[in-house]
Amino acid sequence: MPHLLRFPRDLEMRLERLSELTGLGKAELIERCVRESVTSLETHLMIETAPPPHTERSIDQLLRESGLGA
Repeated sequence: MPHLLRFPRDLEMRLERLSELTGLGKAELIERCVRESVTSLETHLMIETAPPPHTERSIDQLLRESGLGA
């Protein structure tokens, strides 16, 4: 994917500084940031969309809920 992003000046300066401090290229820093953010977002969304955990109900509870129990 081509690098077509334009960042605000302050963000560009922060990327430059990180690049100088870490020795990593800006492209690598951006890819790493996106990868970690996507992973975090996926985890967050999976938790939100996951079905509620299945809890086993006792036979008494099932019978009560069905109207067959006391």
